[in-house]
Amino acid sequence: MLRLPRVYPILDTESLDRCGISLAVAAAAYLEGGAAILQIRHKAHWSRDLFAASQEVARLCREAGASLIINDRADFAALLNAGLHLGQNDLSPRDARKVLGSNAIIGLSSHSAAQLAAAAGEPVDYVALGPIFATASKRQPDAVVGLDGIRRCRGLMEKPLVAIGGITLDNAREVWTAGADSVAVIAGLLPAAPTARALRERMEEWGHLERHFEPPINADERR
Repeated sequence: MLRLPRVYPILDTESLDRCGISLAVAAAAYLEGGAAILQIRHKAHWSRDLFAASQEVARLCREAGASLIINDRADFAALLNAGLHLGQNDLSPRDARKVLGSNAIIGLSSHSAAQLAAAAGEPVDYVALGPIFATASKRQPDAVVGLDGIRRCRGLMEKPLVAIGGITLDNAREVWTAGADSVAVIAGLLPAAPTARALRERMEEWGHLERHFEPPINADERR
């Protein structure tokens, strides 16, 4: 079974654009700060420039020994030799497997217990649940799941559970304790004055939090 890092940074291009930080610069900063997995999340048209930037991120991930995941687009994930994260309305996991093969990491979003239970039977390596808290990273967010939602859903599947939505340095411990194997983070990795150095230092803060987290007894038996 896949063992995900407890911290799962997401490179959301819209958020990075607002900060004036390029995709490759943010990726390099997070990797230097200790990230072991990155996801490129781009909801608009994939231009040639974006693909070229993603190729640079893929190279950086290879050199760092980190996993790269592409949001939504199986075609670009295949071209970049990366994993894939799917939403509820994207290509089905079974069809994505036909594109990417059996070895690629594939994740699937869920927003309720019913969706998560259904995802447990799909050919995916992990399932994301959220939003856990209110989030500004999605224009039309689903209903907040909350910590109780994690606790209710944790027992519905054996696969790694990734919590997403409004997760910060202040509440991540609660999310892990509730049963999440990993936390996906966008805004929580972007400091008020975002520079490459500031992004690296923020990632290092997350790494420190992860290293000093003590999971509840028996929590790791699920993984």
